[in-house]
Amino acid sequence: MKLNKFHWLSALGVFAIISGFIVYLIMSSGATPVNGTFAEARVNANSESSEQADSSKQQVIALTMKLAELQSQVLRLNALGDRLAEEAKIPENEFNLTELPPQGGPINQTQSSQKKTLAELLLAIEELENSISIEEKQLNLLESLTLGHHIENTSYLSGRPIKKGWLSSYFGTRKDPFTGRPAMHKGVDFAGKEGAEVIATAAGVVTWSGDRYGYGQLVEIDHGKGFKTRYGHNKKLLVQVGDVVNKGQAIARMGSTGRSTGPHVHYEILRNNTQINPIKYVYRKAK
Repeated sequence: MKLNKFHWLSALGVFAIISGFIVYLIMSSGATPVNGTFAEARVNANSESSEQADSSKQQVIALTMKLAELQSQVLRLNALGDRLAEEAKIPENEFNLTELPPQGGPINQTQSSQKKTLAELLLAIEELENSISIEEKQLNLLESLTLGHHIENTSYLSGRPIKKGWLSSYFGTRKDPFTGRPAMHKGVDFAGKEGAEVIATAAGVVTWSGDRYGYGQLVEIDHGKGFKTRYGHNKKLLVQVGDVVNKGQAIARMGSTGRSTGPHVHYEILRNNTQINPIKYVYRKAK
């Protein structure tokens, strides 16, 4: 049978369609060239290498921050040690924190240096940081005991926590200034001018100096024998935890931080960690 021109064109078209369909099946089945597989593997390898580099960079940053924190803590310990040495009248050549103490000894041949990963170094630094923090607290307590031997004679609570101002709210149930509902007020308020001095009503050791929920900027002082005082809503704090303060010493500046409607100091007296009415202590005479 003789094929005419139309038959040849039809056969060519069918062949082209079938060829295209086969190519489509090959491509859709994921049969990519070998060179494509190598390129994909190379991209994956580069991605993993980039992730590892980012992780190492983050660990180095964390290590640097930890070292900075340790340096700050060591500086505080040095300052505390110098103050204690000065109070104890220890000669400078016997107690010098700015120089490393003399060290020595034979080399231990049985121990070999081992390289540590960044993660291991971070863990070791964290343990050292915890140890330094404990030692700092112990030094703070020792400082308080060393410098606070006079507290016994001046820890008698009396007087107002301000030099200028007026009593604006009493201890007991009152109308809450925010909700308008009856609420227990566990202290007394003294209003005054913003920035006025807030003073300690007795000698003691500062056990809190910072922000506290509801109180704003708060100072808490332990006077011994179960008594504590609190001074809330301050604008600025003038003492730190561990400081030994005297009766009448300025410990803060009056403000309106926390749950407050205006400049005043919220004054509390606690006996065995329970708030009591401060009024009789406010008006009693000093020794």
